[in-house]
Amino acid sequence: MIIRCANLDLDLNQPRVMGILNVTPDSFSDGGKFIKQSNALEHAVRMVDEGAAIIDVGGESTRPGARSVSLQQELDRVIPVIEALACELPVPISIDTSKPEVMREAAIAGAGMINDVCALTAEGAIEAASELQLPVCLMHMQGEPRSMQQRPHYDDVVEDVSDYLQQRTQACLAAGISGQHILLDPGFGFGKKLSHNIRLLKNLNVIVKLGYPLLAGISRKNMIGQILDGRGADQRLYGSLAAAVIAAMKGASILRVHDVRATVDAMRVTTAVIQQ
Repeated sequence: MIIRCANLDLDLNQPRVMGILNVTPDSFSDGGKFIKQSNALEHAVRMVDEGAAIIDVGGESTRPGARSVSLQQELDRVIPVIEALACELPVPISIDTSKPEVMREAAIAGAGMINDVCALTAEGAIEAASELQLPVCLMHMQGEPRSMQQRPHYDDVVEDVSDYLQQRTQACLAAGISGQHILLDPGFGFGKKLSHNIRLLKNLNVIVKLGYPLLAGISRKNMIGQILDGRGADQRLYGSLAAAVIAAMKGASILRVHDVRATVDAMRVTTAVIQQ
């Protein structure tokens, strides 16, 4: 299972680690640390050295309650970083955005994947992804970032998330996006209570059965903090590793994380067991 990301391949024959690079002032875990381009580049290089197979660059926080940013502000944050990374890194770069204009400019700058928390539902997004013919990750979110955690409700969270992702997959296929370019993300923490998140993780294999590579983004999230009696984001490493191992054992292909080296080690052990 190898995905072509522009001019680079992403081998998903075993679980891979996606390193998070937030060039934002307000992301929940590392907001403000990598606003300066030199810091962003240094961090990306470090994550690749630690074993990241792909770097995900985002210029707009999607944490609960986050404010939206303007198109120009997002472009100013991510495009110079992607241009610099494309010249430096031997791995693909993913653009974490829902705006079609950012998708297009990021692709020109060197991005090889689109990671969209809105699953290409924004006006013009699905058309942009179809034109670019880059791999795209479709995420489930109930509501939108500013209000998604107020009253999340599901009849059956696993079935509801699976149905939504299947609908978005069909929309992408109808728009001319190749099935070989589609990845899925159940959206841990996006419009979901702790009980929803745990049930999704426990039944992740159900979504894997839809037939597309699955991305799991659980790193340092509030669900980990809740399980660990309210620990802050910087104290959730071990819980995040446990969740990443469970996700990989359930069939996840990509683990989107802040702590690359530790997760890469955990995936090496997990892979040894899976492939035995």
